[in-house]
Amino acid sequence: MVISMTNSSMINIEQNLTLFQELLCCGDNLYTWCYDAQGQLLSSNCPHESLFGSAFSFLGCKERALIIGQKNGQPQAVGTSFGLLWGVDFVHRDHELHRMYVIGPVFSHNVSRRDIETGFRHYAGEEITLSWKHRLISAYEEVPIVQHILFTRYLLMLHYCLTGEKLDAADTAIQQSYAGAAPSDTGRDRHRVWMSEQALLQMVRNGDLNYKDALNDSLLISEGVPVRGKDPLRQAKTSVIVFTSIVCRAAIEGGMPPEAAYSLGDSYIQSAEDALTYDEIRAVPTLMYDDFIRRVHRLKQNPELSAPIARCRTYIEMHPGEKIRARDLAKLVGYTEYYLTRRFKEETGLSVSDYVQNAKIERAKVLLRSTSLSVQEISDQLSFGSRNYFSRVFSEITGCTPTGFREKRES
Repeated sequence: MVISMTNSSMINIEQNLTLFQELLCCGDNLYTWCYDAQGQLLSSNCPHESLFGSAFSFLGCKERALIIGQKNGQPQAVGTSFGLLWGVDFVHRDHELHRMYVIGPVFSHNVSRRDIETGFRHYAGEEITLSWKHRLISAYEEVPIVQHILFTRYLLMLHYCLTGEKLDAADTAIQQSYAGAAPSDTGRDRHRVWMSEQALLQMVRNGDLNYKDALNDSLLISEGVPVRGKDPLRQAKTSVIVFTSIVCRAAIEGGMPPEAAYSLGDSYIQSAEDALTYDEIRAVPTLMYDDFIRRVHRLKQNPELSAPIARCRTYIEMHPGEKIRARDLAKLVGYTEYYLTRRFKEETGLSVSDYVQNAKIERAKVLLRSTSLSVQEISDQLSFGSRNYFSRVFSEITGCTPTGFREKRES
């Protein structure tokens, strides 16, 4: 969403940024930068402004960031082949790019001098002289290492300071930068990653279009394949390939023909392999995941369903947190309530209320597998009215209580 700013809003932004800079100083040694719409630097609190500012420009990150800002208002991470990252966000005035705000640079994992020297092979230009390379390589130890998840949160905080808009990780392209260091998972943390992964794959098998919350939770738990390598871009590609492979198999289990699934997966893997920078690889995982889910969803749609009933079914599955009644669906498709309930039962084999309950329980299973939400919180989120009623319906449909289901999955 592009947010346009007035003069008074810009004053508030400057005040918010001052507080934001002070908060950053309490944690990681992160610097902030402000550019105009043409890419001219207006301000920075970086003591190595000339060196790191020129790196942002010479390595192509500023140009890519400005293109992003001219197209939309979403915060993103832009980076290099050797893992040097900046976070960028934008302020628009009258729907035109007015300011670009930047945090960084950071490394999201440990790199060596040799990693950087090797990474420079991807870059050329009159500005990138041998002496400039040596200066940047000599200063690399002064760049803070910030885990990808934490850097994402910093960038979401920056966006809130600029716009007042609260975003989730899944609302942005930030989460697509898979250059994170190997996470220091404990056994329990890895089990949470497994649970979250199973929830994501089950949504593929079900063709569940309402996957955003589960995907966002997963992105905040895991940063991708936890392997270290000399080439961080290679590590990013490995994560995309592994994710694509397991999603492909889940789609086959959900009813997608193997020939079609493998062909689709291969095309996304090839897109990842062809990427030369993080910017190019960033969009691949989310596009791939969404594509597979939508294809499975279409396969599961009964071809004998009429368009109005199919629309009602999709609405129910996309809004599990709402109290959906037959009269609401009838209004949605222009039927009377009596006619809608009769047609719905004839075509789906279930009453509207039973179908709604089943959809809610399927969502409850995902939440029980992938989150630490309490049974009461899940009941509230799915609008069951009370924990007792939720537990009773869950037991009737699944044969066990919500608590029993969660314990069984964790055992």
